[in-house]
Amino acid sequence: MKIAMLARNPDLYSHRRLKEAAEARGHELDIIDTLRCYMNIASRRPAIYYNGEKLPTYDAVIPRIGASITFYGLAVLRQFEMMGVFPLNETIAIGRSRDKLRSLQLLARDGIGLPVTTFAHDPKQTEEVLKLAGHAPLVVKLLEGTQGIGVVLADSDRSAKSVIEAFRGAKVNILVQEFIKEAGGTDIRALVVGGKVVAAMQRQGAEGEFRSNLHRGGSAKKIKISPEERLTAVRAAKTMGLNLCGVDMLRANHGPVVMEVNSSPGIEGVEKATGVDIATRIIELVETKAMPGKTKTKGKG
Repeated sequence: MKIAMLARNPDLYSHRRLKEAAEARGHELDIIDTLRCYMNIASRRPAIYYNGEKLPTYDAVIPRIGASITFYGLAVLRQFEMMGVFPLNETIAIGRSRDKLRSLQLLARDGIGLPVTTFAHDPKQTEEVLKLAGHAPLVVKLLEGTQGIGVVLADSDRSAKSVIEAFRGAKVNILVQEFIKEAGGTDIRALVVGGKVVAAMQRQGAEGEFRSNLHRGGSAKKIKISPEERLTAVRAAKTMGLNLCGVDMLRANHGPVVMEVNSSPGIEGVEKATGVDIATRIIELVETKAMPGKTKTKGKG
């Protein structure tokens, strides 16, 4: 099988592992810099060009599209879809997951546990937003934030109001969520591959840090998740339409709540914490799914 991987940095652990796993199973995997691709949109025969040459025919494409290049990355991936190439995650599904507001609305529609979340445009509605969210402590998030950037914990209504008004004054969109105190600065990342949770780790924030992101000094360990947590992760992946994703959850008193569904999860942390060969699981999924006509939308979304 000939596989393309859209990725900017071929030296990242996740990208090296996927290439190794593909080659170990007898496949050819080319790492293609997403931003160096270009396309003739008006052509009746969709094609993608790279480094001055037309790309060859691939059986599958693995999108590893960074949040900062979502728009262009999805345009390139959509071109692959229109060429009949099977995408591990489709453009529509990735687009849903990258839109924090839309993803939460879809998860809520399907009855998946979420923290109380509010959204408003007018800064004059700050008091009502605080009331709906249940008052401080509250988490204020930039809609466009990623990897813990643009996330603020406000420990009083006064500070929450100041943060909200400051963000709104800068004309950026924000979400205001209840703070799940009982989680104790930890969260769970469940890696879903092909509709099954193949590994799960618990991430603990650094001392004095409520965000548990590993690159912010957090630590991770293997964890056994409950049947309810497993079902929540699988349902969240299905709602987003993702074949591969990391589902981040908190353990609230009333059950698991989903914080985010990541369509391009890194596999270094979870492989090292759990010992599970995630890269091979992903390639095995591509093997079973990469059949002609398997793309649901064929680039129409």
